Amino acid sequence: MERLQEKYKKEVIPQMIEKFGYKSLMAVPVIKKVVVNTCFGKQTVNKIGTEREKLVEAIIKDLSLITGQKPKIIKAKKSIAAFKLRKGLEIAAMITLRRKRMWDFLERLIYIALPRSRDFKGIPPDSIDEKGNLSIGIKEHIIFPEVFTEKEKTIFGLEVSIVLNAKSKEEGLTLYKLLGFPIKE
Repeated sequence: MERLQEKYKKEVIPQMIEKFGYKSLMAVPVIKKVVVNTCFGKQTVNKIGTEREKLVEAIIKDLSLITGQKPKIIKAKKSIAAFKLRKGLEIAAMITLRRKRMWDFLERLIYIALPRSRDFKGIPPDSIDEKGNLSIGIKEHIIFPEVFTEKEKTIFGLEVSIVLNAKSKEEGLTLYKLLGFPIKE
C-alpha cells in the first residue's frame, strides 16, 4: 500500500469523521479518479504529415511516462477552417487513473511535481468546484521527474482533474488539506 493511501486511511478518515460527524466510514469522501489531459493544439497546427505524427508521439510518450498508463487519443468531431482543424485530426490525449496508479500519481504530484513548478505559491481554493472536485492547470510538463528536460524539444501543458464523491466544497477542501495538497489560505 502506498504512503498517501495509507495516510488517507489512518489519519484523514478519523479526522474527517471527527470534523463532519459521519455515522459510517463509507460516508467519508474518497477520491474516485484522476483525469489527466492535454491538447496538441498550437504545437501541431502548422505541422503536416510525419512532423505532426512525431510531435504527437513525443507528447503521448511523455504522458505515458508521467502517468504510467497509455493515453486515449481524442479526434476532432468536425472541421473548423478558422482553427485549421479537420475532422478526424488528433487534437488531444486523455488518461483516467484509478486505484494504485491514481495514488502513485497524486503522491508524485503533491510531493515532487508541484513544488518543482516555477513561481508556485499554492493551489487557489477557487480551483475546487461545488462538489469538491479539484482542477489544476500545469503550464509545463517538465516539472515531473520522469521527463528528461535535456531531451525535450516540446514543452506542453496539461490539466489534472481530481474527482471526489464529496457533497460540498468544504468537505473537498478539508480532504485536500489533510492529504497534504498545497492549498493557499
